[in-house]
Amino acid sequence: MAEPFPLAPSLWHATAPAAAPTPPLAADASADVCVIGAGYAGLSTALHLAEAGVSVIVLETHEPGWGGSGRNGGQVIPGIKYDPSEIAAKFGPAAGEALTRFVSTTADLVFDLIARHGMDVPHKRTGWIQGAHTPAMLETVKRRAGEWQARGVDAEYLDSDSVARLLGTERYLGGWIDRRAGGVQPLAYARGLAKAALKAGATIHGGSPVVSLKRQGETWIVRTAQGASVTAPRVVVATNGYTGDLIPKLRQTVIRPNTFIVATEPLSDNIAGTILPEDQVTSDTRQLLLYFRKDHTNRLLMGGRGPFREPKDASDWAHLERVIGKMYPQAKGIGFDFRWCGRVALTRDFLPHLHEPEPGLLVDIGCMGRGVGLQSAMGKAMAEYLASGDKSRLPFPVVPIKPLPLHALNELYVSAIITWYRLTDGGMKDKAA
Repeated sequence: MAEPFPLAPSLWHATAPAAAPTPPLAADASADVCVIGAGYAGLSTALHLAEAGVSVIVLETHEPGWGGSGRNGGQVIPGIKYDPSEIAAKFGPAAGEALTRFVSTTADLVFDLIARHGMDVPHKRTGWIQGAHTPAMLETVKRRAGEWQARGVDAEYLDSDSVARLLGTERYLGGWIDRRAGGVQPLAYARGLAKAALKAGATIHGGSPVVSLKRQGETWIVRTAQGASVTAPRVVVATNGYTGDLIPKLRQTVIRPNTFIVATEPLSDNIAGTILPEDQVTSDTRQLLLYFRKDHTNRLLMGGRGPFREPKDASDWAHLERVIGKMYPQAKGIGFDFRWCGRVALTRDFLPHLHEPEPGLLVDIGCMGRGVGLQSAMGKAMAEYLASGDKSRLPFPVVPIKPLPLHALNELYVSAIITWYRLTDGGMKDKAA
């Protein structure tokens, strides 16, 4: 794979508060837990462990939030890809109910953490709208809204006129709104988690890529490229879309497509008032979905799939720029200030996976586009498990590492689908698309 796309060209890098110092690991150290990866999952794990009085050292190849946590669309959406009835069917009534309660509160955790730690994170909690692009998906979102309403959630089915009013476009047949959701500046949030973890007593080392992980008796030796190592009885690996070959076969359990985002120049007040006028975040029901929102600088962001490879030039984002012109004719011709991308990790069953391949080694992988809330909550749950030894604190079952069959061909297949999508602009031809 080509060298990963840098973080610096993104809107989030340009507008985030300064990062706390996280110098490279310079000498051997020890802790109760070593966390590999300083994204939402790793940082939340470290924060909650430190608050519980557990000593923790985090090792990160680049800087906190460098991977998907600092590159995503900043949409804080509770839940997972499955609705409550589907979760119950997959896991059984008791386990399904417990999991549904867990995923229902993931957005709550994010906004609670921002408030409790006084994080410098631009954010709004005005809800998430999912627009339906076909008649079949219109029935799906109607059922989905009803299921969450029955659980007491502030959710509502929206007809085509309501969706058009709230989104400012007539491209969708209807949809639903989940008012638990909202938006954050995602890199600012990652840096806020890092600062909170450091204040609680965690140690974080950026610029410290891990090159080996070996068990020695009852402890693990985690060695970095600089030659220094961390000794710990327990290790958490939370590298998600940037997972390498540190743990055999782990990378082959997920597909890691790039998700691409463009951000316009700041919208004038008169145009901004016609696009998402109540500032919800939104994504649609396509398999290769579009997701869009306005940020705190009044720019319009449009995200979706791009080439599976790393980008070569601005043309790799052109399909998203065309989508904005088709969806919002009033913004056609507007300039684009930022283009960036980042990798997500998709599992075969579209669920996060927890692995424990050896004693004291816990792995969390797979976010499926819900990473801001889901992985923050997964970090809290993993910390509770590590601090107590009580496996019931984990919301998902621990499963074996099982590589996808013909993993390389799976990546080629996804790449071909993405290419088709780019050529057709995701079907943005008419209102039913």
